[in-house]
Amino acid sequence: MSGNSALASTEKRRARSSRLGFRVDVQTKKLVERAAALERRSLTDFCLAALTEATQATISRHETLLLSERDRHVFFDALVHPPKPNARLRRAFRSAKERIVS
Repeated sequence: MSGNSALASTEKRRARSSRLGFRVDVQTKKLVERAAALERRSLTDFCLAALTEATQATISRHETLLLSERDRHVFFDALVHPPKPNARLRRAFRSAKERIVS
């Protein structure tokens, strides 16, 4: 069985009280039905697992920052040795301090 079997069994144990409804063209439905049959899963279980997996992958891609070795070096160097504040940043700090004190 695939690595999604644990995910599928977890999904089966959850109460399914919410609905998602969308329409697909005939070709897409036949393709999804074929894939579900190949995995010996119901259409609903197959779609739910595929949707959940795609959702988690999308969220992960957007929440993860991958840096090259050079980028990582530059980033950590900036943290360890931050540049001195320029005039514009010093003005912004003064302005913020005045608003907080007032």
